[in-house]
Amino acid sequence: MDRNPQPAGQGIRQSMSSLHTWAGLLLGWVLYSMFLTGTVSYFKDELSQWARPELAHLSQVPDQAVVAQRVADEFSRMDGGVSQWSMRLPDARNNSVYAFWRTSARVPGQRGFAEANFDPATGHKVASRDTLGGEFFYRYHFQFHYMPVVWGRWLAGIAAMFMLVAIISGVITHKKIFVDFFTFRWRKGQRSWLDAHNTLSVFGLPFHAMITYSGLVTLMALYMPWGERAAFKAPAERAQLAAELSAFVPPGKPSGQKAPMASVEDMVRQAQERWGRDDVGRVNAVHPGDAAARVVVVRGLLGRVSMSPQYMEFEGTTGKLLNVRESVGPAAETRGVFYALHLGRFSDVVTRWLYFLVSAMGTAMVGTGLVMWTVKRREKLPNPDRPYFGFRLVERLNVASIAGLSLAMTSFLWANRLLPSSLDGRANWEIHVFFIVWALALLHALVRPAKAAWVEQLWAASALLFLLPVLNALTTQRPLWHSLAVGDWVFAGIDIMCWVLAGFHAVLALRTARQQTGFRSARKASRRAPIAVAAGGGAE
Repeated sequence: MDRNPQPAGQGIRQSMSSLHTWAGLLLGWVLYSMFLTGTVSYFKDELSQWARPELAHLSQVPDQAVVAQRVADEFSRMDGGVSQWSMRLPDARNNSVYAFWRTSARVPGQRGFAEANFDPATGHKVASRDTLGGEFFYRYHFQFHYMPVVWGRWLAGIAAMFMLVAIISGVITHKKIFVDFFTFRWRKGQRSWLDAHNTLSVFGLPFHAMITYSGLVTLMALYMPWGERAAFKAPAERAQLAAELSAFVPPGKPSGQKAPMASVEDMVRQAQERWGRDDVGRVNAVHPGDAAARVVVVRGLLGRVSMSPQYMEFEGTTGKLLNVRESVGPAAETRGVFYALHLGRFSDVVTRWLYFLVSAMGTAMVGTGLVMWTVKRREKLPNPDRPYFGFRLVERLNVASIAGLSLAMTSFLWANRLLPSSLDGRANWEIHVFFIVWALALLHALVRPAKAAWVEQLWAASALLFLLPVLNALTTQRPLWHSLAVGDWVFAGIDIMCWVLAGFHAVLALRTARQQTGFRSARKASRRAPIAVAAGGGAE
């Protein structure tokens, strides 16, 4: 029997410390990319506006009812007919009407869907460059693009679960967690990285826990479908569940009898009277031009801390109000609240910036944790000049995953300005540039010394960010001075933010270049120790 057992609390903290370290490291690079692209996605609508400079700046939100009628008329004039359409109306964050529709005349082997942006003033399609804009970062955040969608979402879920474990084990590990929040030792090597990691973790702890858990809740039906399958077996029950979670009306079968659509403008007007002038989010229609047509006007999300759908359903040919849904069951509402908290689309400008800043701290929390792992272990290596392969691999992956991702994301924005508008598959090529640059960053990190790779990639990211507003001024009619003059804060804000981020990366590059490697100091001290002992300088 061990006569001197360790205190139970200390043993738990040691176990939690190991769990925290490995849960954060194994999927840390995936988590970092999820956090950074998710952070940027809080302004995905603004990035999508910036990515389409051909779309005019709107000084105020146009009358949504009039705009809906204009675009609906445009659908009715399309060749081949449209069997289903959905339009997102312009609002304070979107200066165009984005719509997708299903064509009646389908091509074999194709799904029969099309999408486009429409001018709110005319209702006509806008000839803008083909791009996903900020939508790419949002989709990458939980799908990773090149992966099959289901696989990508499963990877995102596994990474989120690892993150949740890391958060809980980190709280248990740091018994002085709030003391650590007010402690920061500058230029102290490993201690400085640990202090930064603790401060970033504690400051945004409630947000980090909420955003991780709510991310799991949003895809709970994918990760744990068994309860839903057991509770909803009959087709009618499944249809009711779909109605609770979505504002899309099941299309059913068309009657085959042609009938003109009633005024979509009048339907939207009824919704405006109920919810407010600028609080209509979407208008969906099934079987337009048929006697069985249905139109659904969906409430917007601004100011509602729930993603649960609220809508009004109309008979398409008469405009008669058939159904109003403004509430869902407790389970669906709980999901809707978690979904809204995760996406933050209910927020005003100030709240969105708070989301952005705290999420950026979460990104830095993951990044400092990854770097701290290498800093801490380098000091313990038998031969720091020749670390083992696994250590070198982690060190290089850190460079490519952190500094390299900044390079890749900025290169995506450069590609948006430089690729020809006539290029086939232009939107895909913007994404290809993102991954090509990221792969080159990894190759660069593998062939260069770790410190040199950090410095060079951080400086490259800083230069690309600094020059991006210059490129925007040279390639579009929306330079910074023009944006400030007309009050176009989307373009002006992105230009200014690029310079702020350029400065941040430059500071990181300078500090990394000046940083003395901890193991060299330790090695010099160990060399001086025998000399001091031989000269009589040993302990008394």
